[in-house]
Amino acid sequence: MSRAFVKEQDGREIEEHVRPISPHPNFVTPEGLALIEAAHDRAHAEHAAAVASDDRPSLARAARDLRYWAARRASAQVLPPPPDTVQVHFGSTVTIARDDGRGQTYRIVGEDEADPAHGTLSYVAPLARALMGKEVGDTVAVGGAEAEIVAIK
Repeated sequence: MSRAFVKEQDGREIEEHVRPISPHPNFVTPEGLALIEAAHDRAHAEHAAAVASDDRPSLARAARDLRYWAARRASAQVLPPPPDTVQVHFGSTVTIARDDGRGQTYRIVGEDEADPAHGTLSYVAPLARALMGKEVGDTVAVGGAEAEIVAIK
């Protein structure tokens, strides 16, 4: 059971936010698993430092992050590379051409490794869901407009 507050020995309460874990399967690329491992290691080190310094607010934050990354590491399901470049799959890199002439390229990855500004898109994002199973030349609805798939790698 999660708690919103933790009572300190002196009677003060510190807020302890729980990091929600996605209800979707934790599909990851091999690179995504490495990112989760690194985040878990950082959280473990931060937790140890907070314990050593007896910093209760930092300890609560570090414990929260450590629980999150431990759960994500335990539930990670590494998926193999896409079987082909004919259809869009998890792990595919897809280039789309929007109606306004903009071209965008995204790699479809796990939730924890997604960063659209850097060209990675979570497989549960609306655009990624629209792209899955499509082929070059197909169009998809994107934010009220359409985009054509021009390349799949």
